[in-house]
Formats: sequence, structure tokens, C-alpha cells
Amino acid sequence: MTESSEWLIYRGAGEPHDGMSRLPPPPPWRDFAGRDAGGDGSQDRRLGAHRHLAELHRPGAEELEMINAALYLRRPLLVTGSPGAGKSTLAHSVAYELGLGEVLRWSIVSRTTLQDGLYHYDAIARLQDVQIAAQGGYGSAAGSPGAVEAIGSYLRLGPLGTALLPSDTPRVLLIDELDKSDIDLPNDLLNVLEEGEFEIPELQRIADRLPDGEAEVLTADGTKVRVRDGRVRCHAFPFVVLTSNGERDFPAPLMRRCIHLELGRPDHNRLATFVRAHLGDEAARAGDDLIARFLERSRTELLATDQLLNAIHLTAAAAPPSRERLADLLIQRLDRSR
Repeated sequence: MTESSEWLIYRGAGEPHDGMSRLPPPPPWRDFAGRDAGGDGSQDRRLGAHRHLAELHRPGAEELEMINAALYLRRPLLVTGSPGAGKSTLAHSVAYELGLGEVLRWSIVSRTTLQDGLYHYDAIARLQDVQIAAQGGYGSAAGSPGAVEAIGSYLRLGPLGTALLPSDTPRVLLIDELDKSDIDLPNDLLNVLEEGEFEIPELQRIADRLPDGEAEVLTADGTKVRVRDGRVRCHAFPFVVLTSNGERDFPAPLMRRCIHLELGRPDHNRLATFVRAHLGDEAARAGDDLIARFLERSRTELLATDQLLNAIHLTAAAAPPSRERLADLLIQRLDRSR
């Protein structure tokens, strides 16, 4: 085996071998083992396992001003920029620095509706459980699925619904890639983001039959909270970050309710800090030539910074001339014709 191919785990030789024992640990942003110790590990993956090494980096003046404007005014922050510009990371950075807990993430796709973000009531599961209980002779006895107070076991708040729960300090909500939504969702968000509350009709209809008008429901975090009179109303408006790759325009009413921040193309220092936070000082120094090459290409090509991270991490294991070739394979322009 040549020096440049020694890093290969799968060799395509058609013979079983113990190559998996040589597979190194995953990149920090793809390491999911930390979730077993509590939390979802998203802060390390987003901010970087070595983020203490990047503490000298500070956001630009405009970025800081817009973030703080959103905090002061209790308005959503709409962040636009190219893929990998750090839009999602911003939400995690604010939550980490201000001690606001785990970020609630609502990833948007073309089929996403406002209801998905607020709550989900599983009526079918409850009906099935009621039928099973009836066959066992329990009917609507206390503690059975048919009991009125059992409705909360079949209702789970979504990320937006959880963010609007009353609390002394705001939660951080990331509404990721809003430009992927259908045409209605931005307008559907207007009232909830303006009023900071929403109703749950399934609970309102039976509120007078619930103990103290309250039902215990699940949150997006997996914890249980009590909802009174079928209404969720925030005390501290959440810090809401809506991200967009700039693939579409949003309606004026939404723009009016948001603080708009546009992230520009990062410079060499910011990219080096980004690499240092995820991979450490040594990787940032060794990948300096790849950072410079990435910057030069990004002047005329659409590239994402996570492509740069992938290239620097993987090429550390590959010997020249594979290193340069691998970097080119991993950093391919995103706007090329298919």
C-alpha cells in the first residue's frame, strides 16, 4: 500500500479485514456520543469543542448591535447569509454566553406548517388506548386513557410552543431555513410572534372538566409542564433566530416584525477562528493554505464553511499529493449545474 493510500479504511479489495479498528474519532461536529451524558450535544457541535481557543474572536460591530437590538426590543432576529456563514451558530452562541439553556430548534421544510411548531395532538393513539382500556373493563376510570385528565399524555408542544411557555428568562428558538417553507408559513407566524401566545383548542374544550383547568403536557425538551385553560402565554419573549439562505423574499409584515442581520462573506481571520474553535490550533495552522485557497475560490463560487472544515479534518490524515486532490473533491461549488 502506498503512503498516500495508508489512510484508507475501505479499500475495495473484496476481502474482510479489521480496518474499522483504525478509524479515528469522528470530527467534533459529527460526534453524537456526548448526548449520552445529558443534553443533545448541539452546543459542542455548533460552537466547537475547542471554542475556548477562539475566545479572542468577537463578532463585528453591526452583528453585535443587531443581536442586542433583538434582545432589547424582544423582536425576532432574521439572519440571512450564504450556507455555512454561521447563521445557526449565532443562536447557540447567544444561548451559551447568556446561560439560556439548550437551543430549541425548528428545522423548516416545504411541508412544515405553523401547527408543527406549536403542538401535536395524537388523537389516533388516544382512541386506540381508550378502546384497549374499554376491552379491559377500565372505561373512563381515573388514570385510564379515557379519563379527561389523560389528554395531556397525547399532546406534545413543538419547539415554538415550548419557547412560548411562561418563564423568568427567555428560551432561544432557532427557526432554521425559513426560506425552505411554503408560501404561507411566514404569514402564519405573524400573530404568534406578535402576541407571544397561542391556544390549544383540544384543551380549551374540556378546561372546565380538568383539575384546576390544567393539563400536564410534554414539551419539545421531553419534560412535562402544566398548561392552564388551554392557553400558552409567554412571560419573557423568547430570543427567536430565523435563518435564511436568501433564496426568497419574505412578506413585508414579517420583515417589519423582525430585526434583520445579513452575514457577509467571512475573512481569513474569521475562518481561521472558526477552524480553531472546532479543530484546535494545530489544525488551523496546518490548514492555513486551504483557508486561503477557500477564500480565493469563494470570490466567484458558492462555497460553505463546513466544506472547509471537512477538508481540513480529512486531509490531516492524507499524505500529499492526495491532500490537495481530496480538498478539491470535498470543496465543490454549490452553485454548479447538475
